[in-house]
Amino acid sequence: MGEYSKALSSLERSLEISKIALPPNHPDLTTSYNNIGMVYDNMGEYSKALSSYERSLEIRKIALPSNHPDLATSYNNIGMVYDNMGEYSKALSSLERSLEISKIALPPNHPDLASFYNNIGMVYYSMGEYSTAL
Repeated sequence: MGEYSKALSSLERSLEISKIALPPNHPDLTTSYNNIGMVYDNMGEYSKALSSYERSLEIRKIALPSNHPDLATSYNNIGMVYDNMGEYSKALSSLERSLEISKIALPPNHPDLASFYNNIGMVYYSMGEYSTAL
C-alpha cells in the first residue's frame, strides 16, 4: 500500500519482541531484518536496506550451514540493493555468490535458480552488456 512508516513501525516492533524472546543469533530474527530491509529498499533508502540485509546475512552465517539456501537469499537481496544503487560490480559479486550457493543447495531445475540467473542478467543489462545479459 506504500505506507512505509506504518510497515516499519510494525516490523521494528516485531523485531524488538523477537530479540527479547530469542537468542541474539537465532535464525528467526532474519525474517524481521529481511522485511525491514525490503521496506527500506522500496523507499529508496538503500544504505538502511543494506544494513538490515547484512545483519540478516551475519546471523545466517553463524546459525546455518555454509550452503543453506537462506544464505543465497541474503546474498541475492544485498545484490539487488547494490543494483538499485548502480553499484554493479558489488551487485554481481553478491548475486554470483547467491547462485553458487544455490547450485550446491538446490536441484538443477529449482525455480530460485532461474530467478538468480535472471537477476544477474538484469545487472548486465543495466550495465549495457546485452550479450552477457542474454
